[in-house]
Amino acid sequence: MHLVPLPALADNYIWLLHDDGGDAIVVDPGDAAVVEQALAARRLRLRAILLTHHHHDHIGGAAELRRQHAVPVYAPDDERIGEATVRIRDGDAVELASPRVHFDVIAIPGHTLSHVAYVGAGLLLCGDTLFSLGCGRLFEGSPAQMLASLDRLSTLPGATLVCGGHEYTEANGRFARTVEPGNPELGWRLQEVAALRAQRRPTLPVALAGELATNPFLRVDTDEVAAWCRQRGINNDRVACFAAVREAKDGFR
Repeated sequence: MHLVPLPALADNYIWLLHDDGGDAIVVDPGDAAVVEQALAARRLRLRAILLTHHHHDHIGGAAELRRQHAVPVYAPDDERIGEATVRIRDGDAVELASPRVHFDVIAIPGHTLSHVAYVGAGLLLCGDTLFSLGCGRLFEGSPAQMLASLDRLSTLPGATLVCGGHEYTEANGRFARTVEPGNPELGWRLQEVAALRAQRRPTLPVALAGELATNPFLRVDTDEVAAWCRQRGINNDRVACFAAVREAKDGFR
């Protein structure tokens, strides 16, 4: 499988996966025109669409793509996603023959209540739940729900490639440094990110192991993040610690 991040809208990524035979799927197509251009340029046949959550910048192109290509649209069981042809829930699987790929479905509420991730082919397609050096805002879920979702994702193999839905890494990194200013691996990651963005290259995908070493939202149990929380009067309460980090990020400029 070949993985291609397609920049779309202001800072979204639509994820295109295809095999050597020319069969492809797309994940979270917020813009149909971007997908059509990529398919034509690579001479690919679209075989399926996967959606992680209902926000328009992730599903806005799905209806048009389905009309043009008559493919199934896999989506969470959420009435706000009218384009769905196959409703999926936690524990389900998406099995495709062309391209030949298997994805496990994991429910990851927090950003939205019906948010899901697709895990397979060494990839974590996680929409707006996990970003490099950050996580999604809590528009519908609670801090406890989001932390539980991130805990689930943290148990995946370290080599799993995180495919988040936005190019937020630089801004996330500036905040992460305020939480863990002495984290050497974070410093190295920020240097890498700066070099990539200077060349207008994506900072995703990124290995989960690297995120576990640098992303403060995955590190609420570490001594460094716990110390940051203690400075704010939070002791031995990982949900409260996570909530404090998320609240601080919400107000960070």
